[in-house]
Amino acid sequence: MEMVNPKEVKIGDEVFVIYNNPHTPTVSNIRAAEIVQHPHNPGGVALFLNETFHVIEDDDALFASEAAAEQAFNDHYYNTDTH
Repeated sequence: MEMVNPKEVKIGDEVFVIYNNPHTPTVSNIRAAEIVQHPHNPGGVALFLNETFHVIEDDDALFASEAAAEQAFNDHYYNTDTH
């Protein structure tokens, strides 16, 4: 999986995330998002997703490609492997 380290993103990078719908918790989608300058912290960056700025947390899962995000989504939600 091509994950992106949240501490290594740069303004202008495009990343993909698994977005959980806040209004319907059982619905998740893969969305493209852009890394932008944080609107309230000139030295920081934020995730711009669905016309909204999001603080990037250390444990956020950011992916370099839609395919990598889809693989992670399928592994997480559809993996029925019981080791």
